[in-house]
Amino acid sequence: MTDIIAADIGGTNARFARASLDDRGVPTLGTVRKYKVADYPSLQSCWQAFVDDETAADPTPLPDAAAIAFATAIGRDVIKLTNSNWVIRADTLAEDLGVSHVRLVNDFEAVAHAVSRLPDENLPLLFGEDRPFPRDGGVTILGPGTGLGVAMIAYDEGHPHVIATEGGHLDFAPLDHMEEKILSYLRDKFLRVSTERIVSGPGLNYIYKAMATIGHDRVMLMEDPELWQSALDGTDPFARAALERFCLCYGSVAGDLALAHGPHAVVLAGGLTQRMRDFLPHSGFHTRFKAKGRFESLMASVPIRLAVHDEIGLFGAAAAFREMKK
Repeated sequence: MTDIIAADIGGTNARFARASLDDRGVPTLGTVRKYKVADYPSLQSCWQAFVDDETAADPTPLPDAAAIAFATAIGRDVIKLTNSNWVIRADTLAEDLGVSHVRLVNDFEAVAHAVSRLPDENLPLLFGEDRPFPRDGGVTILGPGTGLGVAMIAYDEGHPHVIATEGGHLDFAPLDHMEEKILSYLRDKFLRVSTERIVSGPGLNYIYKAMATIGHDRVMLMEDPELWQSALDGTDPFARAALERFCLCYGSVAGDLALAHGPHAVVLAGGLTQRMRDFLPHSGFHTRFKAKGRFESLMASVPIRLAVHDEIGLFGAAAAFREMKK
């Protein structure tokens, strides 16, 4: 067994836990501790809060290694989180946190590592043919959260190779007149409209406000959590209509990414998608996913699965640590 500290640092929340890896690299997580990123000026201060809370509950010495998933691109000396003000210096991070080894991964790179190790019961089929991941070929991993996370698993003779991407920052492509109007509305607010401006947690609110402006409808302004709840439980018909549009866009983006990576399989991940689990099959998601012209029949067969795990980012960050040890 290998013991480490796993961390999943998003734009909104930071999660930490002790983790133990078995001989196959499958993690077991300890108590998960969650902190609001906005409440701390730096990763170091948030890390210290975790250390204090963890050692107060369990005096066993903490592991001397860590695997940390960040909601941004990895590979630069200075890491700036996409949706927060934290700045991390990769070359001094282990010393700053007081550990000997640190493995850094993109947040959806971590999710892809998790998917490669999840059992079948944690990957239920939503759409398409019920067939296993390809022995050779790509699997697209995506999901909306604070932004839109995208990664890829490239299988080579059954062995998974995880590839981090920033696919959520591709240009948004409207497919009908309403989406053209939504795009025009957002262009007044942003220099460039990426897919994650629409297919993300905050994206639902942008769609909601854009549709209200376009139709000159009077609507109640809501914060993102309230709007999502109203849309999912159907208490606000206009919010529900915005969610329908969100699912259309989500399906379009998922289909485009699957084509780019090789249309073998897709896994939808993240808390928001899990909340939409009952809604997605009755939405326009799959219609848009497979609406790819000459490739429509191929796209209709692509298995689309849901990754079900309460702490998939932490689980995946821990799983990624084994790759550093090879």
